[in-house]
Amino acid sequence: MARVDVVMPQMGESIAEGTLSKWLKKVGDVVKRDEPIFEISTDKVDAEIPALSAGTLAEILVLEGQTVPVSTVVARLETEVGAVVAAPAVATPATAVAASHPAAVRAGPPAVSGLVPAGHAGNGTSLEDRLRTKSSPLVRKIAAEHGIELRALRGTGLAGRVTKRDIVGLIESGAAAVPGASMYAPVGVEPAAVQVDAWPGDVIEPMSKMRKLTSDHMVAARRHAAHVTSFFEIDLTRVARLRQKARADFEKQAGQKLTYLPFIIRVVVGALRQHPVLNAAHTGSQLIYRKQYNVGIAVALEWGLIVPVIRHAEDLTLAGITRAVNDLADRARTKRLKPEEVQGATFTITNPGVFGSIAGTPIIPAGTSAILGLGAIEKRPKVVTGADGDDVIAIRTCAYFSLSFDHRIVDGSDADKFLATVKKGLESYPETEL
Repeated sequence: MARVDVVMPQMGESIAEGTLSKWLKKVGDVVKRDEPIFEISTDKVDAEIPALSAGTLAEILVLEGQTVPVSTVVARLETEVGAVVAAPAVATPATAVAASHPAAVRAGPPAVSGLVPAGHAGNGTSLEDRLRTKSSPLVRKIAAEHGIELRALRGTGLAGRVTKRDIVGLIESGAAAVPGASMYAPVGVEPAAVQVDAWPGDVIEPMSKMRKLTSDHMVAARRHAAHVTSFFEIDLTRVARLRQKARADFEKQAGQKLTYLPFIIRVVVGALRQHPVLNAAHTGSQLIYRKQYNVGIAVALEWGLIVPVIRHAEDLTLAGITRAVNDLADRARTKRLKPEEVQGATFTITNPGVFGSIAGTPIIPAGTSAILGLGAIEKRPKVVTGADGDDVIAIRTCAYFSLSFDHRIVDGSDADKFLATVKKGLESYPETEL
């Protein structure tokens, strides 16, 4: 028999650590090769991690809830000699630290609260400097927008790495916005927050890793953009009729359920081409007009919210979009998404209408200029002009679409023109595109 190390995988180039959220096996359990053995959470995605070798789970070294650097040994399998599959080597600074400081690995990241000054920033070539400045893209983006020098700070992550919680806390404390003030919070001091006390009979439970990440993302995104929301009522009667007409043949040929969403995505991408500022990003004093149309689709899970991305949606047919939507949603619910599949959205669509919501004002994801919310699709009495020119009351299939946009980038007229284009595209959807 031989023992095989099970390690924390690197789930993306910029990710240096992960939280072991749940063990799917216990000590003594038999594990098949490629069978999920534990779940992890990172600042990008939740995922199930499969075993690289078959065997018996002999030892668990990292407990649920612990956050450890990439390549940390989290467990060991006992397996037959010759059945070992070597794990891919990950050459990252975190690996070097894990190897040289095993005690720190077992204990997780340093238990330091708040940002502290890094002292001498160095020339950026030391291991600590490289780790500290190798924060996630979101942290670097937030820091750049607020004029914060990451190298001058020491965070709570590995080797002083600044995390999202650190940078958001720093900004919320107001220290980063005060000229001449120190850009860090004293050790052990958390930013001021509303204190809420539990009452007798209340149930208290810790926030999940995913809920904490969602909270951080939403707070940062809400602060990042100047939010304004515009609403249009759109008549989807034509789409409903085309969908009903083509549904049986489409589902037989494509093997996919045909919903309203692919029609909407198809029209939205066309509207983004005509109104490029809605597919843009803001950085400092510059605008970046994206030439890729990567549409994020918000998926509600039992344990939180995730936004997988349909890349190059402009190249996909209605059938291709349908397959992409169904595949991403299915893998999101079964925790099989890859980190790169939840990154790089240039525009986002959220669909609270499936739960009965008529309309909403969604928060714009950081790094984009707008998000489209879809209200419940329902039949309503509407005044329409008949064939003889008289106004009549007819039953129409309608929904409210809400567009939250960043007013720093997008003017109200641009947002309304975009929605008008979407409205026209859906109300006159060409049958030839089925």
